[in-house]
Amino acid sequence: MVGMILKEDVEKVRAAADLYDIVSATVTLRPSGTGTYVGLCPFHDEKTGSFNVRPSLGVWHCFGCGLGGDVFKYVEQAENLDFRQAVELLADKYHIELHYESSGSDKPEHAGSKRTRLLEANEEAQRFFVAQIMSKEALPARKLLGGRNFSQADCERFGCGYAPQGWDNLVRHLASKGFTQKEMLDAGIARQGQRGVYDYFRGRVTWPIRDSTGRTLGFGARKLYEDDQIAAKYINTPDTQLYRKTQVLYGIDLAKSAIVKKRQVVIVEGYTDVMAMHLAGIDTAVATCGTAFGAEHAKIVRRLIADDSLGAVQLVGPLKTKDQPLSSRIVFTFDGDEAGQKAALHAFGLDSAFLSQTFVAVADDNLDPCDLRIERGNEAVRSLIVHAKPLYDFVIDAAIARFDLNYTTGQVGAMKAVAPLVAQIRDVSLWDAYARKAAGRIGVDLEVMRREVRSARGRLHVRDEDAYASRRRGAGPIAGDSPRPEPGDNPYANPAVRKALERRGASEQTYYTIDDAVFIAEQQFMATLIQVPRAIDRTMFAQLTIDHFMSPVFRTMFQAVAAAGGLPSPDTPQGLWMHNLTKAGGPMLEQVINELAVMPLPLPGDDTGNGAQPYVAQPNMPGGAAAVQLRAATKEEQRYAFELLAKLLDLGYMRQIGLARRRMVQLPDGADKIALLGQITRMETARKDLQAQVFGNAVG
Repeated sequence: MVGMILKEDVEKVRAAADLYDIVSATVTLRPSGTGTYVGLCPFHDEKTGSFNVRPSLGVWHCFGCGLGGDVFKYVEQAENLDFRQAVELLADKYHIELHYESSGSDKPEHAGSKRTRLLEANEEAQRFFVAQIMSKEALPARKLLGGRNFSQADCERFGCGYAPQGWDNLVRHLASKGFTQKEMLDAGIARQGQRGVYDYFRGRVTWPIRDSTGRTLGFGARKLYEDDQIAAKYINTPDTQLYRKTQVLYGIDLAKSAIVKKRQVVIVEGYTDVMAMHLAGIDTAVATCGTAFGAEHAKIVRRLIADDSLGAVQLVGPLKTKDQPLSSRIVFTFDGDEAGQKAALHAFGLDSAFLSQTFVAVADDNLDPCDLRIERGNEAVRSLIVHAKPLYDFVIDAAIARFDLNYTTGQVGAMKAVAPLVAQIRDVSLWDAYARKAAGRIGVDLEVMRREVRSARGRLHVRDEDAYASRRRGAGPIAGDSPRPEPGDNPYANPAVRKALERRGASEQTYYTIDDAVFIAEQQFMATLIQVPRAIDRTMFAQLTIDHFMSPVFRTMFQAVAAAGGLPSPDTPQGLWMHNLTKAGGPMLEQVINELAVMPLPLPGDDTGNGAQPYVAQPNMPGGAAAVQLRAATKEEQRYAFELLAKLLDLGYMRQIGLARRRMVQLPDGADKIALLGQITRMETARKDLQAQVFGNAVG
């Protein structure tokens, strides 16, 4: 067993790791002042961004669920790894050699974490499949792809490959590359049989299923031969440490940048449909892999297309996108038959803000995008997306179309069929608008339709939502959205749920609120100390004691700073300063430190809107990596820190003078009273001198 990773190597990885690059691989981040970026949290479902990233400090924090930390903590949460595995994964990414403390064991181990090894196994498997596509045996695979109007160059672009028919071709190939059978089994590319380990994919066309950064997580494969022992036409990698079918989208690596730019995504049903869409110019197309589009997929999409550019107002519905002909939207290419309508109804289970931007595209004759491209060309595929219909309209119109509205009985039947559909629209404004629209189409009285919808909402226990509800930044979810534990639930199994419940209890109480000048001054000072420690005057800081702070949390924070060694030296690595402070503060203060690290400071910003501390990449360092050393403070930051220090010291003098005067009243006339009066006089003089430094003249 290899020992612990050497501390200096951990710090090398911390300094090299590009937090912005790592987070933005799955979350769309936008500037939010003071070198901070904001997006939708990847660890809990939210509609307004409360997830803050501060690349220059190497810190992230979500004000919604309370999770936060450094780059290692992010990788731990995002990849479900422990600390050591997170360090190893990032070391592999940034090509840093790790050294381990000796554990006294002579047993050799494979380099890299288990997750890294599984990724490497998948990448080698992909290279093997691609190499096989041009073999003589792969002729049926080439014919299938060629018959769908895909050229060799197209197949190379999308990574199409071929899994040979033999028993263990891939297993033997991977073994020759140094992979163990356990690694092959854990990666889901091999199975254990009575005769040993064998290839899971055999005699099939293959497609690599990648994450948004391009790492191969698994594979999809199509049947080619009638004697295939697996009857299913399509199979996918089983769920593994890397691959979860509810959390992957085929083509996301190719479509991500276009999705972010256009705020659009097209959901299709197959690998060849994704290929056809992209080749026709619809570069935002992705597909689910062996499962229906669900809530986890919606989270992935929402984080990429999220837009709350009006701040507190959560934007819903198709939104105009700059320089794009189509508004923001999520388009499903369902079939127009009964199965497609069922799939559309299944999508009703997604949240109302998501559904308000959801459209359905159905081709004439129910052709899927691949067949549509073959029969009618690329322009027909593009037209399909342009003429997509809103999901609600698609489902409601399909229900109405089943009835003959020339007869009263048909009108009543249509109303009864439509009412439960409209009832499932959770947004209160939207369901009423669709009730009005449906009543007009069917030809029934609006109040009768509303009564039917309200009755259906009661039967279905539909909860009212307001997708446009105002959200206060930093306050977490609004009351109706915060989770409440159900009987038998274990809210502590999920850190995000646990934090949300804890914060809900704190936000809903009315017996302790803080909004005063003393708290604000202490909070701003601690935020400045954490974010720009070099702005703090060391001589003035040395005069501070715990008694200069009144708020319990900041009295404790002051002690944590002392436990971390006090103000860091100028050559201290930025990431190490944050690490040392967080370690000294312990679990109780970790969230406080993270929040203060991403909290905007009231300082002038630059022309780009990035605030007073715009992030500047370090030479020879990745673009968003935390600075190697603590950066020098600007004049504005030094002035602000000086003012805050002066306020704290001034309050300290005030408290000491007050205590001394009360004590003096209790003393009899004599030497002690005269001495105390001299002490008060000296403190008052020192206080006036301090005020003169701050305000330019003595106060009083």
